[in-house]
Amino acid sequence: MSKLLGTRDEILSTIEERLGVSLVARGTEIHIPDDGTGLAEDIANVLGQFVGMTVRGIRPSSIDIRCALDSVAEGRRPDLTSLIGRTVCVTNRGQQVRPYTRGQMEYVDAVESSDIVFAIGPAGTGKTYLAVAMAVAALKASKIDRIVLVRPVVEAGERLGYLPGDLLEKVEPYIRPLYDSFYDLLPPERFNRYIEKGVIEIAPLAYMRGRTLNGSFAILDEAQNTTREQMKMFLTRLGLDSKAVITGDVTQVDLPGNKESGLISVKDILKGVEGVTFCDLSNNDVVRHNIVQKIVKAYEEYEKNGRNLRALVS
Repeated sequence: MSKLLGTRDEILSTIEERLGVSLVARGTEIHIPDDGTGLAEDIANVLGQFVGMTVRGIRPSSIDIRCALDSVAEGRRPDLTSLIGRTVCVTNRGQQVRPYTRGQMEYVDAVESSDIVFAIGPAGTGKTYLAVAMAVAALKASKIDRIVLVRPVVEAGERLGYLPGDLLEKVEPYIRPLYDSFYDLLPPERFNRYIEKGVIEIAPLAYMRGRTLNGSFAILDEAQNTTREQMKMFLTRLGLDSKAVITGDVTQVDLPGNKESGLISVKDILKGVEGVTFCDLSNNDVVRHNIVQKIVKAYEEYEKNGRNLRALVS
């Protein structure tokens, strides 16, 4: 019980705050009030799964707890057992990289089974990190020969001006978020060696025309900033024994003028194409700091109210 709840009963406090109940722990028992809505049964189910994790030597993380309680609050029953059994790879610190939510697990399943996967969702849902983790796992298992990282070179609402250095140095600021993921999953010296040998390649989207990617795991990040023509160009680069993951957030398009995002139109264009899977992640899949999930929800509500107001005025 002490291993499960911690020294200050953190898990119970989190459940009480998130679900608005009052729990009492006595000895080896936890008393849950039954209000007749089925909430008590759902809480017991979640606690039972936490016990199962603890017995297996796995301490439920704050993300596990939050995601499980979010599911209960929305009337869904979480399945933590299947989630903790889906290790994608292991970080430099020996921590398991795995899906934390149902949406993330569907995303991982899609990458394993499909040739091209689109992961569309808000910030913090693990779109890029899980893609990089699965690419590293595939490279370690010799399923692919190289990883190709691609990003459109578009500033997020500000002009950086002239950037000194060679091509890699010019592009590096745009690819830095991908670097962060790799440094978490690979020793820095190995990552740098892979870069030098071309095992891991960084390429601006504009330089992809005319290429064919064989034996590769290609990741197109920030794909909401591609035009329809650029998206078509990238998708047609895929060669033999290759896989592509395209990630993006359609609410954060930085394209200039009235250009349409290729990530928005591609869903209608490729609908029903075999081998292509679309994964829609939501704020329920946010696994960053709790405040990030609240920020995403607040922006969604603000934009929804704004659209409704504009529709009313027109």
